[in-house]
Amino acid sequence: MSDAAPPRDALRPPTPPQPALSRFVLFQRDDCHLCDLALDVLAQAGLPEFDSVFIDGDTDLEAVYGHRVPVLRRSIDGVELDWPFDAGAVTGLVGEPP
Repeated sequence: MSDAAPPRDALRPPTPPQPALSRFVLFQRDDCHLCDLALDVLAQAGLPEFDSVFIDGDTDLEAVYGHRVPVLRRSIDGVELDWPFDAGAVTGLVGEPP
């Protein structure tokens, strides 16, 4: 029998899993002029990172977002900005606590 202490790493709590999604999601369609405009607004607002979700072909997403795209959604609490939105509205959503 060994009286050696367990390795230090064995005493550390596990690292919590990283979130699978970005902090923001842009719901959009292929070949969507308004979606292209929304991407320009997100760039103007300096939104650093977001996921793009194309709703085409997904009946559930089309039922929710079909007539509303583009829609910017904050992942942590589900707050959404429907089009039309401007850089100020995006900046407000980014800076607003969830």
